Amino acid sequence: FRTAINHYYEALAWAQKIEPLQEGDLAQADTDDPTYNETELNQQKSAICANIALMHMQLKNWGYMRNEAKQAADFDPHNVKAWLRLAKAYEMLQQWEDAGDAIDSGLAIPGQEDNKDLRKLQTRLDKRIRKARQLRQQRAADRAARVSKVKAVWKHCQESHIQLGRTSLVASVTDDAEDDDDHEEESQWHQHLPNSGVLPQRPSTTSLEWMWPCMFLYPSHKQSDFIREFNEQDMMAIQMAQLFPELEDQVNHETTMPWDEKNEFVCSNLSVYFEVHNANDEGDGVVHPESVELLKEQGSCMRFYESARALKGDEGADMANVVRAVERKHLYQQRKKWKKKHGSLWSKPDPCPVVRVHPAVTLQKVLQDARMVVPNFIVTFILFPEKHPAHDAFLKEHQCVGVLEPNFAQEC
Repeated sequence: FRTAINHYYEALAWAQKIEPLQEGDLAQADTDDPTYNETELNQQKSAICANIALMHMQLKNWGYMRNEAKQAADFDPHNVKAWLRLAKAYEMLQQWEDAGDAIDSGLAIPGQEDNKDLRKLQTRLDKRIRKARQLRQQRAADRAARVSKVKAVWKHCQESHIQLGRTSLVASVTDDAEDDDDHEEESQWHQHLPNSGVLPQRPSTTSLEWMWPCMFLYPSHKQSDFIREFNEQDMMAIQMAQLFPELEDQVNHETTMPWDEKNEFVCSNLSVYFEVHNANDEGDGVVHPESVELLKEQGSCMRFYESARALKGDEGADMANVVRAVERKHLYQQRKKWKKKHGSLWSKPDPCPVVRVHPAVTLQKVLQDARMVVPNFIVTFILFPEKHPAHDAFLKEHQCVGVLEPNFAQEC
C-alpha cells in the first residue's frame, strides 16, 4: 500500500503540471498525447486523490485519508467515491456531524440518491449523526444566549459609564516551564480564574437592577471571598455586615473565620479599597502584561468572555488549546509593545493607586467612579483590618488618591 501511495502521489504531481486546454484550443495539438480541458483534468486529479485516500484507509491513516478524500471532493464534487471515503474517514475520527454532511453531499449527486454504500453507512451512523447535529444546534442556541447577555452587559456599562477591563488569561507565551519563571504562578489574577466567565446579570429581563460578581481580597491573611450577586443599589455596609457581623452579634463573641485568630474581621474595623487600574494609561494602548487592559469595544469584550469560558474547559479540550494559543499571541504582542517603549519587562509601572470606599457608598457609585475599572467582569475590593501592620505596609506601597463617600469625595 505504501508503494502504491508513492506512485499515486507521483501521478498527482505530474497531473498538477499539466496545462488544461482552454476553450478555442485545438482538441489535438501537434502531439499524440492525450489532452484535457480543465473539468477533465480535475476529474483525473480527483480520481487519483480518491485512490490515495483508499490506500490510507488500508493503512488506517484516518487523518490522511480525510485530507485526501476532501481534496478529491474539492477537485470533483460529483465523485461519489470521494464523498464515501470522506464519510468513512470522519466515522473513524468520530466526527459524526461531518460524516453526515459528507454522506448528504454524496447522495445529492444526480443519479446517486440510492447509492448502496452511502445508504448503508447513513443507516449505521444515523443515531450518532442526529445526536451530533442536535448538540450543534444546542451549542448555537447557547452561544446566541451568551451573545445576548454580553451585549446587555456592554450596553448597561456604556449607558452607566462603567469601565470594563481584562487581564491576561495566560502567564507564558510557550509551553516551556522555564519561560520567565511564570510557571510558579499562572497569573497575579489567579483568584479570578476559577470564576472567569461569570457575568453581571439582572434577576429578570424586566428588572432595572443589576447584580455584579464581586471579589473581596484580604491580603493580610491571604484569603478571599467570592460574592456571585452584589446588587448595584446595595451599600457596601450591607455586604460587609453579612460577611463580618460585629462581635456582639456572634456566638461566643468571636468571628466565624478560622483564619481570623485575633477577631479583627468585623464590619466596623475594616478599611475597603479599590485599585485605580487606568492611572498609568497614556492612551497609546501600551499596557504592561501584568496590568489591566481596557476593553474599548463590544467585540473585544465578547472575545474575552468567550476566551475565559473556553480556558475553563467549557468548550472542550480542543477549543481550550486553540484559545490558549490565541491568548499567548496576545500576551506576546503586549510584551513586544512594552519592551519597545520601555526597554524591558522589568520596567514595571508603579503600584496602582487606590481609592478608599466609605461603607455607606452603593456599589453603583463605586462602579460609576471614573477611577474604577472592573477587571474580568468581577468587581474587586481589597479589605484590611484598620490597625493591622499589613494595612500600613499596603498604604506605603499604594498611594491613596481619595475617599469615595456617599455625597462627595475628599483627598486623603
